[in-house]
Amino acid sequence: MNFSELFKHTGLLCRFSPDGKYLASVVQYRLVIRDVETLQVLNLFSCVDTIQYIEWSVDSQFVLCGMYKRALVQVWSLENPDWTCKIDEGSAGLSEVRWGPDGRHILTTAEFHLRITVWSLLNKTVSYIKYPKQCQKGVDFSTGGKYMALAERRDCKDYVSVFACSTWELVKHFETATEDLAGLEWSPDGRVLAVWESLLQVRILNHITWKTVTEEDHPATIDTNNVIVYKETENRPPVLQGESTPPRSSLFSTHSKYEIEPLPASIPVVKPDPKKANPKMGVGSLSFSCNCQYMISRNDNMPHTLWVWDVQRLSLAVVLVQAAPIKCIDWDPCQPRLALCTGTNKLYMWSPAGCLSVEIPAEASFHIQSVKWHPGGEALLLIGKDEMCVCFLSNSSQETRTEDS
Repeated sequence: MNFSELFKHTGLLCRFSPDGKYLASVVQYRLVIRDVETLQVLNLFSCVDTIQYIEWSVDSQFVLCGMYKRALVQVWSLENPDWTCKIDEGSAGLSEVRWGPDGRHILTTAEFHLRITVWSLLNKTVSYIKYPKQCQKGVDFSTGGKYMALAERRDCKDYVSVFACSTWELVKHFETATEDLAGLEWSPDGRVLAVWESLLQVRILNHITWKTVTEEDHPATIDTNNVIVYKETENRPPVLQGESTPPRSSLFSTHSKYEIEPLPASIPVVKPDPKKANPKMGVGSLSFSCNCQYMISRNDNMPHTLWVWDVQRLSLAVVLVQAAPIKCIDWDPCQPRLALCTGTNKLYMWSPAGCLSVEIPAEASFHIQSVKWHPGGEALLLIGKDEMCVCFLSNSSQETRTEDS
């Protein structure tokens, strides 16, 4: 692994382009475009206000910038830097914005999720979609962009509507039988639509009948023999007499490694604070590996734990228990391999071959808050609170294995 120098950014807004050639980042109201190989600045665009969201178009030709406070979206072109586009939601407000799968339509969500507006950059037409539900992930596109699945809430019940992205017409509408639908995601092959709610279960739906195939729980004790439980253990340096904390040097930093826990294994559970409003509970994130062999989930009241499911067997395969709460998880787009971070100076990776813990050779204050894979699986973008760096993977790092940091 080779690590680049640190670069400034704001808002954790850093994204690789889908073709893997560019890296976009935000510094307040400026959009910075870099070359991935050299990390040299290629373009610098200035928006009218502080940028709160960015997203590349699928063909890597455009970047949209969302400014929610002003209910504005600005779109920039890499081929023609002088071309500009501005979308103003006006009094309806703006809470979310995203590209359509063709890279020529933009979907904006009004405040309070009153509606979704589809804006065409080709002919300037506008379409409206009603009843979107406010949840963690209420919209997802199938691979290839043929269909869009939308979470809805009508008459105190949860529904999913499937739209054809070519015409934005409704093709399927069904009830999900969930109590509080929190999100949905297509599998990469488009054969399965996963929905999850704020309870402890993940529900898998068949793409033809839209009936439930299986429901999976997140138990506090793992006692199934065919499940491997990896637990991170830390080795802290001794504190010398008279010192409150050890010196801030890589020589004295905390090292960690994974150990296989004997079964039955207990999973740490965080009880919600009854004094705080809207405590985090239940499934908070879910995603599939690129080959649809695995699916991961994280339970918000088990924040240290990552659950890896075997989709073909419809059973739990691996559990990772981290020393600190998991901040971000991302799948390698080219092979079944995970990268995750816990807000420390360490990068964690998992593949069917095992686990890996790597300490970042940067300043002690650089703690990873988010990770993003390069589209070719050749590098990782490591995003800290105010700085970022790129981790280039060598050939020897392609197979992840269990070892010390």
